[in-house]
Amino acid sequence: MGLAERLPLLASCRLVRGSSVRLGIAAALMLAAMLGTSARADAQGAVRSVHGDWQIRCDTPPGAKAEQCALIQSVVAEDRSNAGLTVIILKTADQKSKLMRVVAPLGVLLPSGLGLKLDNADVGRAGFVRCLPNGCVAEVVMDDKLLGQLRTAKTATFIIFETPEEGIGFPLSLNGLGEGYDKLP
Repeated sequence: MGLAERLPLLASCRLVRGSSVRLGIAAALMLAAMLGTSARADAQGAVRSVHGDWQIRCDTPPGAKAEQCALIQSVVAEDRSNAGLTVIILKTADQKSKLMRVVAPLGVLLPSGLGLKLDNADVGRAGFVRCLPNGCVAEVVMDDKLLGQLRTAKTATFIIFETPEEGIGFPLSLNGLGEGYDKLP
């Protein structure tokens, strides 16, 4: 995607920057968007189980033959109550891939990507793949190494940028992630 094609996405993400995020609705919309359903407020998905600080939520998307489930946690920045982040971990329908999708607030600087630190060790950055009405999405196909790191670390810090110099860290507890992932259908 060229710069000219990215500019409309960047502009659309910044237009709604001041809107506040209500995590209940945001999580519902995130789950709907991440599992491939239309963005409906009522498509929240049922909480199937709780594992430490993570929830398994399941929903059957319209037209799908089977229910889809994801491991989810949402957090709000300590110093900015209107900036929330949702992390969604799921297995693809064919069970061959593991995905981590992170929905960051609108207004994020797209070219800087999403940074990840595990227990203060830099793991790397992921690019944003699209912006939705409720946030911008970064996606990573997780390999066994990353999944192992997530299982053994205590905290993850996801870092977004509003300017090239200003990063905002979202600390996320990894308590229950391994157990929850093992319970994903």
